[in-house]
Amino acid sequence: QLQESGPGLVKPSQTLSLTCAVSGGSITTNGYYYNWIRRPPGKGLEWLGAIDIGGNTIYSPSLKSRTSISRDTSKNQFTLQLSSVSPEDTAVYYCFTSPFWGQGTQVTVSS
Repeated sequence: QLQESGPGLVKPSQTLSLTCAVSGGSITTNGYYYNWIRRPPGKGLEWLGAIDIGGNTIYSPSLKSRTSISRDTSKNQFTLQLSSVSPEDTAVYYCFTSPFWGQGTQVTVSS
């Protein structure tokens, strides 16, 4: 089971930070990639990046300069940070590790 948490409202130019708590298996041994995905309003799913069970990260080329994914193995959770946000980053953000999805969390970027 995956559960996202974080602020629902972020101001432009700030850093968005979301956490995905994982239960039912260890992020260091179960599955392979732990992903962040988002769906902007009226648009399709966009993959942001992932961290694997070894702690290695991969990012979408279009967002790589603003994205950082890390993990806390003691809490069995992983975190997304997206810097210099703008209203175009408004979306429902999901964490995902096949075949499991979090329920999603709405993030709005607005002053």
